Amino acid sequence: MTQLPVIGAHMSIAGGYYKAVESAADLAMSSVQLFCKNNNQWRAKEITDKDVSLFQEALAKHNVGSPLCHASYLINLASPKPELWEKSVEGLRIEMLRCEQLGIPNLVFHPGAHMEATLEEGIARIVKAIDELHQQLPDCPVTLLLETTAGQGSSIGHKFEHLQAILEGVQEGERVAVCLDTCHIFAAGYPISDEKDFKATFKDFHKLIGFDKLRAIHLNDSKKDLGSRVDRHDHIGEGKIGPEAFGHMLNDRRFKKIPMYLETPKGEEDGVLNDAKNLAKLHSLIK
Repeated sequence: MTQLPVIGAHMSIAGGYYKAVESAADLAMSSVQLFCKNNNQWRAKEITDKDVSLFQEALAKHNVGSPLCHASYLINLASPKPELWEKSVEGLRIEMLRCEQLGIPNLVFHPGAHMEATLEEGIARIVKAIDELHQQLPDCPVTLLLETTAGQGSSIGHKFEHLQAILEGVQEGERVAVCLDTCHIFAAGYPISDEKDFKATFKDFHKLIGFDKLRAIHLNDSKKDLGSRVDRHDHIGEGKIGPEAFGHMLNDRRFKKIPMYLETPKGEEDGVLNDAKNLAKLHSLIK
């Protein structure tokens, strides 16, 4: 019997964390990504025991697994500004604790932007921040996932070498892994549409990072061209990447056990939810 990939999407937590699970289950998703707080604010509303129980009960009831939390976009561990760096470390610490409370094993975050500092200085600050978090939370079971980025501005993570340097630099490397975003790596200049290019790109990924470090995948097409370094997500098969790349990924045994999450545009068209349309497209590509 062929093992189907684990596919879900980022879902809203409006009304409670369990609502994200229910929304995923309504579309027969097998995984779900969510924010564990308002992603555009530093402050966080307290998570109650009822919040936790409703969330865990919903996961079990609907057989939705691999819950993944996406950290706030405000966090910048590479910032050369001491106040923002310290605020970012504290912000990520709080999110790690919230994930632990909810029983979410992985927390994905954007590595950060080095701004007016150098790339090397930015990477060093990220490493220092992660080490500090691990020292502050020695027993926290949550794994931090560095997300590949498109390379807008001075963002770090648009080259596999950036993530390799961070992974090799942190003291407790076993507590850090990677989340790959298809739109981001394409916009960063990694071709994946053609099968030959797909194989070459992931040969580089395996050499520099390793598939053992790949814990999650964001499935997004790109509105912008290869190497544009502009992060704009599109519906599966409708952007510049095209459907072939997603077919390669969904049918590659190396990705079978890695949970995948759509972050494609929400809303609906002609009475059909965009999430449902994108899921159907993905399932049509599975051989």
